[in-house]
Formats: sequence, C-alpha cells, structure tokens
Amino acid sequence: MFTRQAANRMQNGSAKKNSLLCRMKRGRCIYLLMLPGIVYFVIFKYIPMGMLAIAFQDYNPYVGMRGSEWVGFHHFITLFKDPFFYTMFRNTLAINLLSLVFYFPVPIILALLMNEVAHERYKKFIQTIVYMPHFLSWVIIASMTFFLLSVDVGVINKFLTFLGMDTVSFLSKPSAFWPIVIAQTIWKNTGWGTIIFLAAMAGVDVSQYEAATIDGAGRLQKIFYITLPAITPTIITLLILRLGAIADVDFEQLLLMTNSQVYHVAEVFDTYSYRLGIQQGEISFGTCVSLFKGLIGVVFVWFSDFTVKKMGYEGIF
Repeated sequence: MFTRQAANRMQNGSAKKNSLLCRMKRGRCIYLLMLPGIVYFVIFKYIPMGMLAIAFQDYNPYVGMRGSEWVGFHHFITLFKDPFFYTMFRNTLAINLLSLVFYFPVPIILALLMNEVAHERYKKFIQTIVYMPHFLSWVIIASMTFFLLSVDVGVINKFLTFLGMDTVSFLSKPSAFWPIVIAQTIWKNTGWGTIIFLAAMAGVDVSQYEAATIDGAGRLQKIFYITLPAITPTIITLLILRLGAIADVDFEQLLLMTNSQVYHVAEVFDTYSYRLGIQQGEISFGTCVSLFKGLIGVVFVWFSDFTVKKMGYEGIF
C-alpha cells in the first residue's frame, strides 16, 4: 500500500514537472523577454540580501562577515538616538507624501487625456514628447534647474531683474526645496508613468464605449463610468507599490540638489546612508539605515494592502 502511494506521488510529481516544462517550452519567448528583468532582480535585489547581516555586526571588509564582531542592535540604537534621525524621517516621509499627492494623479490624468486623442499620429507625437524627459539623467535636470533658478545666471531671476524686482535665491531657500523637487519629479516621470495606464485603457472593451455613445453619454461620462472603473485595479496596485516605496527617494536627485542652506530639509535616509556608509566607511551603520528604510516599506505595503481589501478591492497578496 505504501509503495503504491509513493509511486503515485512520484508519478504526480513527474507529471507536474513535465507539465511545467511543457508550459515553459511553449512560452519560451515570453520567458526570454523576462530574462533580463529576472537577472537584474537576482543580482541587484536578492543576492545583496545575504549581506544584511552586517547591519548587526561591526563589519570589517578585510576579515569579512565571518571574522567581523557581532554587535546585535547596537547600530539601530545609535540610529534612533541620533538627534537628526527624526529630521531625516520627517524629510523622507514629507517628500514621498507630497510626491504621492501631487505626482501620482498626474500620469493618470495625462493618460486619460491622451486616450481621448483620436488622431493616431498626433497621439504618438505627444507620447514621444512627454516620454523624453524620463531619459534625461538627474545631472542634466539639476543643471537645467540651476540655469533656470540660480541667482547669477537663472532665467527667472534675469526676468525679475528686467522687471526691476529683487532676485530670489530659490535654490538656497528651504521653503522652496520640496516644491522644486516635486516639480522635477513631475516633469521627468509623468510621461513615462502614463505607459501602464494607457496599456490598461487599451484593454477596455470598445463595445462599452459604443453602447454609451448610443445612450447619449458624453466624453466625461465615459471617462468616469467606463474608463476609470476599468483601470481602478491598476491604480490600486500601483498605489500599494508606491506606498511600499514610501521611504525611497531619488537618491541622485536629492544628492545633486542639496546644499548647506537646505541641508536640514534635504537630508533623507538614502543620502544619510551614503554619507556614512560610503564616504565615512561605516558600512554596518549604512546597512542598518537601509534595512530600517526597507522595514518601513514592508509595513506600509502590508497596511495599504490590508486597507484596500477591507474596502472590497483586490490587493497584491
């Protein structure tokens, strides 16, 4: 009896394995397209997770992880006792929440507007124009911001001077730092962010629009009663993922835009980890900061997914 059950289990396992191999063989082109993404995540996301233990060590690169002294939660205690910790925490959350409020809806609105463009060649031309800023590096964007807002050579200040007004030091004004950062993010990433929403809109059944037209519905009614409900699952999924990255910022952007005048509103966990972990060689402490930042993201993903499910929508887990 036991032998027969074992044989059945082996046969079922072999059948499942063959079935998986057959599916992979049939979809080999799709898996081939996925391969660069899989390699990227394995190399840059999963393999580095094996080094998280150094956050609990006094890591010495000359002796490696095995030879480094284990210090437990010492670095975390040091981080929480740092007087600047709450300022960094505030800056990180503030920049991300402002980005969530002001940036996240913009690609949705732009995608809705682009979806209403009937002329295909004109639509592709608009898409090309709005996608272009995404491919510019933060170095170029920071330079453009400097030539636009600086006191000496800034176009805006030149115009203010021409009007007989006083110049404004936008780049060294703490109250202007967060709006400038959010404006840069919107300009750079809005066009690229529309791709997923346009793809979701392309999957909406055309017959629904035709039926709505017969019923006398206008464009706005079609958007609110057909398009938006159809892409709501996509919006929710991206919102949850965005909340999961609530402690992540564009490191290069803030590093390039930071100066001594705005340091107390610009320093975030990413730049703090870079300054201590890379510039000062405190690798364990820098890893500790990054690990804490990741834990914040996990908490936000879990909470947002739980809230979405309570509201009756489908989460990501």
